[in-house]
Amino acid sequence: MKLVIHGKNIEITDAIREYVHQKIEKAVNHFQNITNEVDVHLSVARNPRISTKQAAEVTIYANGNIIRAEESSENLYASIDLVADKIARQLRKYKERRQDHKTQPIPTNEAVMPEPVADLIGDRTPELPGEVVRTKYFSMPPMTLAEAQEQLQLVGHDFYMFRNVETGEINVIYERNHGGYGVIQPRNPNTNGNGNGNGKTAKVAVPEKSSV
Repeated sequence: MKLVIHGKNIEITDAIREYVHQKIEKAVNHFQNITNEVDVHLSVARNPRISTKQAAEVTIYANGNIIRAEESSENLYASIDLVADKIARQLRKYKERRQDHKTQPIPTNEAVMPEPVADLIGDRTPELPGEVVRTKYFSMPPMTLAEAQEQLQLVGHDFYMFRNVETGEINVIYERNHGGYGVIQPRNPNTNGNGNGNGKTAKVAVPEKSSV
């Protein structure tokens, strides 16, 4: 198993490196057969208004899937402990889902995707922030909406970008404030009307959302 440690505004000392290896390797010890690479990012916020300054983020690449956890506190070692426990729970749930998929039929629950999101930009030119805080690169293999929803749960974000296996286009699935999920799709220039998608509600068989 490959374990990589990065640091921002912090020096990765031998003591920190040894502690990360000890905690993270223990957390993923029972899941090494599905774990390809572990990426650990440690950071210290310089903003004095942030009380939980010491953050630890773990990203695991497991058989083409991405599992992510992040924790922060006033102590870096405490943050490492917290994120190690959290990533272990994430891995356990991921493994259980894989086993369920092999032994049970595909769930028949339907997640109804809302109408395509309205154009929030219009004729304005989108503006990026003056400073790019962090850049991430991920492979984007084609997947179904159900697979994208499962990935959304694993990475712990509010949204997940993926390549739709049916259209080959880049889509974004996100959690709606009032429950359920939505999908943002590229505008089709050949579509009649307001150009905000195909005007249809998408339905897909997906597993129920699990809490972390």
